[in-house]
Amino acid sequence: MPQPQIQNSESRQHPAPEEFHILKTSSETDFSDLLFLCAEAVYAPVVALVIVESGNSWIKASYGISPEAVPDDEEFWNQILEQDGIVSFTRQELEELNRGFEGLIGVPLETLSGEKLGLVAIFNPKETELSNNQQRSLKILVNQILSVIVFRKQNNQYQRMQQDLEQRYKELERFASVVSHDIKSPLANIISLVDLLKEENQDNFDEETQQYIEFLSQASHSLRTYVDGLLVFYRSERILEKEEEDVDLKTFFGNLTNLFTVDPGVTIIYPEQGTLKKVNKAALTQIFMNLISNALKYNNKDERQVNIDFQASEDFYEFEVIDNGNGIPRENFEKIFDLFTTLDLNDRDGNPGSGIGLATVKKLLNHMGGDIQIESEPGVGSNFKFQIKRSC
Repeated sequence: MPQPQIQNSESRQHPAPEEFHILKTSSETDFSDLLFLCAEAVYAPVVALVIVESGNSWIKASYGISPEAVPDDEEFWNQILEQDGIVSFTRQELEELNRGFEGLIGVPLETLSGEKLGLVAIFNPKETELSNNQQRSLKILVNQILSVIVFRKQNNQYQRMQQDLEQRYKELERFASVVSHDIKSPLANIISLVDLLKEENQDNFDEETQQYIEFLSQASHSLRTYVDGLLVFYRSERILEKEEEDVDLKTFFGNLTNLFTVDPGVTIIYPEQGTLKKVNKAALTQIFMNLISNALKYNNKDERQVNIDFQASEDFYEFEVIDNGNGIPRENFEKIFDLFTTLDLNDRDGNPGSGIGLATVKKLLNHMGGDIQIESEPGVGSNFKFQIKRSC
């Protein structure tokens, strides 16, 4: 067998820094089983995963011996890596190289792009002359080691992307919050001044001016609704961080529905028995606030009714919010949950929707392990069915 000769190091592909970072941070157990299989393939007692970076080496993992007991031989490992493919050394060849092994097989750890990260060093194999099947087995096992590294790399990239998206979302949330707050203050002044103008000068304006004032009032109120909805949507992330607690349904709905039943002609029927274990009460409150508010706003009948049903299955808490409102055409069932999507319909007070309320509901439910569906018939009413994942 030809003696390995040291070649010009410039001919060797430079190792990839990220792969080395992954190898440094991965646990030894990620590779130990694969090293055991390498030993079995050639009947060897000791195998080591040797990582070589910029001429320096360290033992990442080993089988049959502790990593600290593996010979520290950077010159030899670099010499092996300058060769192509699997390199085998007999005892005689190793003696001539002043290496005290009975035999050695080196399998380069080479990526598809040509970077050599190190090698699998197999000490004292039963035979150094490998059969085709043994060579194939070693190549397959080394490729599995590379697959572990590739998986770690992809996972690291995914984590970086996730962190980047989270940072971008926080920046967007802060932007929306700052802009919304900056809008709310002058908007409140506009609404107050318009209302004052209407009240004190209603007999002094001609019909056309009164119509302009009314348009300005409606636009101001619509913008306030939009801004409030936008703030709730982006605050929903913080709502989901609230601690979970047990919720008694009778008390919960009793306090909640008092906010709506002050209006004449409003009836809300809700379950008076049942307890939800370990749920996010703040998120649940926001969900029902949005659904009940929509049920009452988009209802032109004199007597407005909302019926809330509840049942618990093995895996979910299941609710239905049924109203006798205006209803929604079937072709709009999916898009009503998309952010900023409106159906170009005004509520009973003549105000357009913001397209934020139902998007917020769906977002909260998805984070709580649930989902929402709708059944509706125009002129008859709607039934919003949703589920929340049970934690116990």
